[in-house]
Amino acid sequence: MDGTLVDTEPYWISTEYALAEKYGGTWSDEHALSLVGNDLIESGRYIREHMGIDVEPARIVEELLDGVVAQVEQQVPWCPGAVELLASLREAGVPCGLVTMSYRRFVAPILAALPEDTFRVVVTGDTVNQGKPHPEPYLKGAALIGVPPEECLAIEDSNTGVRSAVAAGCTVLVVPNHVPVLEGERRIFRDSLAGLDARALATL
Repeated sequence: MDGTLVDTEPYWISTEYALAEKYGGTWSDEHALSLVGNDLIESGRYIREHMGIDVEPARIVEELLDGVVAQVEQQVPWCPGAVELLASLREAGVPCGLVTMSYRRFVAPILAALPEDTFRVVVTGDTVNQGKPHPEPYLKGAALIGVPPEECLAIEDSNTGVRSAVAAGCTVLVVPNHVPVLEGERRIFRDSLAGLDARALATL
């Protein structure tokens, strides 16, 4: 979701800097970008260590979510072509699942801005035991849809997410956003989702 459907990374980064200011920690863009695609509780642990603040990781996650949700409720920053692609897939009857490491309460306002039947299943970071880059999130998503992961196309923007999808057996459409993504097996690269529809995805 983050970086492919919505470009919320600036929201996360600004909230991280606000957290550092609140608790007297230090932060950098380099640290912020290293968290792209990560499981949230792992990000909380990383922030505690590298920001140098004495706050429990679970509390860090909740405060980050508070800040980002407030911004999303003001404006959903759609990525170019994402909403149009989802509409085309829905019209073509292609079952879609949302597999994100964000928690359900952050996903909710974004889903509310889309037609109700856009995603057949939603897998969030607070519903899996092991987050990306482990394959569990994508394996769970494919199982809930009822399609073998080898017949699924994942759309990802980070190395962490790509590793998760590839490990699950998916082919991955990689659309780098804020961080570069490494070349590798079962990876198709595009600069943007703009101009893509269900037919174009089938050709990929």
